[in-house]
Amino acid sequence: MSKTKTTFFCQNCGAQAAKWIGKCPSCNEWNTYVEEVLHKESKNDRLQLFSSNKNPKNTSNKSILLQEVGLQDFPRIAVPGKELTRVLGGGIVPGSLVLFGGEPGIGKSTLMLQLALRLKNLKILYVSGEESEQQIKMRAERIGVTTDSCFILQETNTQNIFQQISEIQPQLVILDSIQTLHTSYVDSSPGSVSQVRECAAEFLRFAKETNTPVFMIGHITKEGSLAGPKVLEHMVDTVLQFEGDRNHIYRLLRATKNRFGNTNEMGIYEMNGDGLREVNNPSEILITNRENATSGVAISATMEGNRPMLIETQALVSSAAYGTPQRSSTGFDLRRLSMLLAVLEKRCGFKLGIKDVFINIAGGIRVEDPGIDLALVCAILSSNEDLPIPQTICFAAEVGLTGEIRPVSRIEQRIMEAEKLGFEKILVSSFNLKGLNTKNFKIEVIAVSKMEEAFSVLFG
Repeated sequence: MSKTKTTFFCQNCGAQAAKWIGKCPSCNEWNTYVEEVLHKESKNDRLQLFSSNKNPKNTSNKSILLQEVGLQDFPRIAVPGKELTRVLGGGIVPGSLVLFGGEPGIGKSTLMLQLALRLKNLKILYVSGEESEQQIKMRAERIGVTTDSCFILQETNTQNIFQQISEIQPQLVILDSIQTLHTSYVDSSPGSVSQVRECAAEFLRFAKETNTPVFMIGHITKEGSLAGPKVLEHMVDTVLQFEGDRNHIYRLLRATKNRFGNTNEMGIYEMNGDGLREVNNPSEILITNRENATSGVAISATMEGNRPMLIETQALVSSAAYGTPQRSSTGFDLRRLSMLLAVLEKRCGFKLGIKDVFINIAGGIRVEDPGIDLALVCAILSSNEDLPIPQTICFAAEVGLTGEIRPVSRIEQRIMEAEKLGFEKILVSSFNLKGLNTKNFKIEVIAVSKMEEAFSVLFG
């Protein structure tokens, strides 16, 4: 006989309590605990989910020595397009569970539908709990890609979904979205903490037992984090984040968690009328083409994972109009900006404490690479002195607290990217020249060890 249990869940972080609590001890939010009724099904009912699927594992596991574990070679599923392939770490891993999050209207459903339509050699099931079949058909016609192996299912009950899976036997399942699904084994509304967690657990078991990859689209909260319990991100193998401003056409795809690849990779897409187009050379869109040199602008060579990029750092320094100087930063860490300003004032003698400083990374991206420090410092001084930096010079170096120019990683790739885009000079740390043959580059590599040397090269 099934058992019914009542418990309380925090709707913000997913913490569980035996009784109602005013303030959540986990996330410190008030009035977030909601009572939910859990229906505990029998083991036989649960095993019926995958009984008709391939290779079910209905027996209990036993402990085994690590040396006795046999490895099976499951080749990755090739993904059309270089951007998603790079972010996933080389393709889709069989049996993986991928959580794909982003703001409303950013293009999550469009990117997943493009993936389903362009994987022509796989049988794919696209489950939609938010849109009808006609809406998905209209989007597919707008994308302009046709296929005979993509099935559409408009369903929110997981038991009905698994019944369709057992009949179709798909090789890839896409869920849009996990917050709209509900299972009969939990007596609560769709989107609640217990429903999201239990539905994700069911598809996790399905993916691991049948080696079928599953993509789950997830909503995000107003703070920008993935909605639902935090355990949802711990359960999945990969967490992809789709970022960008809806007022701009460019979208950034990042992997915040990846058990099968690098989490520092980034893919760039351009949103247009017929879907999302890959941007293979992001340096061209992140650098503004100007006819005349402008003060406060410096080009930096940065790295996003294994991809080198040239970005434009913009700075504006002006007199504080209201007495208290302002510090504003877009796309760059504000605390690191305060540190760089303190170094300029303490080590180099520039009086910036009474001036407003505004920093912007062009293109709407956020950069955490310390290799843009030198470009940022030079842009600040260029705006302060109203002296433009030559457009043929770029930078790749970190700035230390003592004013020294520190080396950065993958310097050869940064130099080659600057050379490919037609720059004539690049300022790097003198410590990066160890083991580096500058004769292999057509671009002039200028080594500096202190900020004063960089200033004299730029402004004389």
